[in-house]
Amino acid sequence: MDCNRCDEEAIMHAAYSGAHLCTDHFRESVEKRVRRRVRRDDLVPHDATPDDPQTWVIGLSGGKDSVVLTRILHDTFAEDPRIELVGLTIHEGIEGYRDASLEACIDLTDELDIRHEVVTYEDEFGIRMDDVVEDDPENMAACAYCGVFRRDVLSRYADDLEADLLLTGHNLDDEAQTALMNFLEGDVAQIAKHFDASLGPLSERSDQDEFVPRAKPLRDVPEKEVALYAHVENLPAHITECPHASEAYRGEIQQLLYDLEENHPGTRHSILSGYEELAGIVADDRKGEGEDEGGPDLQECVECGSTTTREVCRKCSLLESLA
Repeated sequence: MDCNRCDEEAIMHAAYSGAHLCTDHFRESVEKRVRRRVRRDDLVPHDATPDDPQTWVIGLSGGKDSVVLTRILHDTFAEDPRIELVGLTIHEGIEGYRDASLEACIDLTDELDIRHEVVTYEDEFGIRMDDVVEDDPENMAACAYCGVFRRDVLSRYADDLEADLLLTGHNLDDEAQTALMNFLEGDVAQIAKHFDASLGPLSERSDQDEFVPRAKPLRDVPEKEVALYAHVENLPAHITECPHASEAYRGEIQQLLYDLEENHPGTRHSILSGYEELAGIVADDRKGEGEDEGGPDLQECVECGSTTTREVCRKCSLLESLA
């Protein structure tokens, strides 16, 4: 099959749009969607200048998503002195898994000549995920522990690096799954929080001075297209699932979306588009809610000083159970 835009052979078919694209036009399509998302989410402030550049910290795991995001952002802003990219890699302490992906991160950041910081759970918390999974004092899935620790490290180091923005490589499949899970769970508060935390344009979010704003510029691109882009560009991505991954509910939602997309192309795009609009409405309706209006009462954790809704944050309570 020929490419719809030229006479070259197509390497992919997007069933949701009907497009057949060759290598060059496929690459162009992915990059265009990422850059369009950067614009739509107002990620580059109008008052950004070379004298006061923005620092964008990218959660760089070495997997296909974060590697592709880093490469596209680098290519987009390499000649723009208003934006400085920093890769932040977290080593959880998973033997044989993160070591390989860390090598991919180092190869990429060396190639692109961008700053790269590496943080380990062992240095930060005195734990390794391999040991956490073996002990499992809370009888939880490994991802439940790791997610808490990872969010804490990302947030703290984004602060330490004086980041203006924290970017992650969540793709269309990731975000459609989260949207559907939040909706099926009836979690309206989480839907509003999702908008203000990472989905809404920066100009439309509620003020959250306690946190570095997050963004997901890759979220319009399906997972398979991200993987294909990494392959076409010969990027040093480590495409292997974590050996401790065990999010059973998300796995069911993932399979449901695969089946729906197969039978009804465009389902993921429709879910996320409608969810973003709904999330914006809910977030706007809840703007200004404080403790008196039933909103969250943010305070400092008595153990580590991080912002939390509890006396002791979730990270510190988990670390206590692991001690």
